Parts: sequence; structure tokens; C-alpha cells
Amino acid sequence: MNYIILDLEWNGSYSKSERKFINEIIEFGAVKVDNDFNIIDTFSTLIIPQIGKKICNRVSELTKITNDELKDNGITFQQASEMFTEFSSDCVIMTWGNSDIHALIDNYMYYYNDYHVPFLKKYCDIQKYCEKSMGIYNASQQIGLSTCAEELKVGFSEEEHHRATADAVLSLKCVKKLIDKYHIQDYIEDTDNDDFYHRIKFKAHFITDLNSPEIDKSQLEFNCKLCGGTAKRTSKWKSRNKGFSANFECNDCKRAFIGRVYFKKKYDGIQVNKKVYYKPEPDENTDCESKGNKTGDN
Repeated sequence: MNYIILDLEWNGSYSKSERKFINEIIEFGAVKVDNDFNIIDTFSTLIIPQIGKKICNRVSELTKITNDELKDNGITFQQASEMFTEFSSDCVIMTWGNSDIHALIDNYMYYYNDYHVPFLKKYCDIQKYCEKSMGIYNASQQIGLSTCAEELKVGFSEEEHHRATADAVLSLKCVKKLIDKYHIQDYIEDTDNDDFYHRIKFKAHFITDLNSPEIDKSQLEFNCKLCGGTAKRTSKWKSRNKGFSANFECNDCKRAFIGRVYFKKKYDGIQVNKKVYYKPEPDENTDCESKGNKTGDN
């Protein structure tokens, strides 16, 4: 089985016809690897913007891609799509996170009025694989490519970072560092079906209405993290930073703490994230000394 690690660069372009911003792809970069993840071929091309015409300054500063470079060396998205479809030839497509897949869907929908990506038959999210292999399970804070490379002590050039082919190679180096920990085949999914596209296009969002019927009210109960006892809520719930917080007191050890809970709706269900913050206990010695001083002053 061959794999293709794909990376894209895009420009936020406003489409007057669609009346919205589209992440217009301006560069394809990819490496094709064999079953042992050795490079056997590469793919790289620039794409002339057709929606936004010019790339914004931030993207140009980040990627070092200029409008003149795109004009002189770029091809159309349609041409790039046909070339890459031939290049991929039923390989497993791999990307760092699924943002590149979102960009592909947006571009195919704009240019072909069809969100299905023809070369996407099997897919693997390298970011998820690396996070699992590194023991990172914080779904609310995903690890970035450069951070992952630093953690794995994979060298890379900051000047080349944020160029499609260079980032594809960097993703490959991270995978090769971890390939013996878990079977990567377990992270490959079939994508030639509508369920994959419905799931990938679903926009996860926080539930900010405490009365929503989608909230499991039992998740609003908290236990003390110190002694394991049940806790009672001592204040009303407050909405804060897309979540909810309230004061609690442990029924057993009487420690006070703040309980916070976040409900994030994802395609396959509600993700609940609960946190506990303990309030500092008063320093008895300091408190007694303070009282003594006050008594002496009187």
C-alpha cells in the first residue's frame, strides 16, 4: 500500500457570487511513500487565485508566496486537481488535521458544484495518529505540526515551514518517529461515502443554553477531587467562556471549589469537559497573628 502525505496552502478569498469567504487553495505539496514510509515520488504546484485574485499580506508573509510568483508559475485549480488525481492513483491520502480536507471540499464545491473529492478514497488524519502515539488526549487543544516536531526532536527550517511540500515532508518525519507505536492502518478510514462528508463538514460548536434538552443534567453534578466525596452547589450557574461555572462545597471534607463544565456538540455526540478549581484555604497562623496584632493595637 502506498500513502500520500498532502499539505495545502490557501488564501482567504471573498466570493461575491457565494457571498462568503472561501479558503482558496494556492499551493499543492505532497510526498508519495511506500509501505515503509520511504519517499518514492513528490508533487508540487502553485495555483493561480481565481476567486480573490490576489493573496492577502498575512498569507504572503507566512508562506513567502508572492502574487507575481503565482502569476508566473501557477496553474488553475482545475488543472492541479486533474494532475493530483492522476498522481494519487488510489493511494491513502494523509494530512495533518482535517483543515486541508475542508479546504478541498470548499474548492471542489466552488469550481465543480460537487463537494466530493475524486482522489479521496481512503484517508488518515496524521495529527490524530501522532497525538495518540504521544499520549496526548486533550481534544480541546490539538498539537500543531511544528510543536509535534519539536517534541519529537525533528529538525526543520522555519524559513521552509508553511510551504506545502516542506510541511508534507515534516509530517512524514513525525510519522516515521512514531510508526512502531500503533498500527497506522487502524487510523485509515473509507471516505468514498456521504457519511464521511457529512461528518467532516459538520461544524462542532459549544452548547451555551443550560436549558438545552441536549445537555445531560447529570453532568452538572461534581465530586470532590481531593476526597472523592459528593459536592453540593452553593451558587447559581453562570455562563462563562462558552461554558458554565458554579461554586461547590464538598459534603465530606468541606473544601470549596469552582466547578466548570463545557458541552461541545460534535457530529457523533456531545463532548463533555469538566474542570475543578479549588479555592485557597486561609493560612491559620497568619490569620491568628493578624488577629493578635489587631487586639494589641486596641
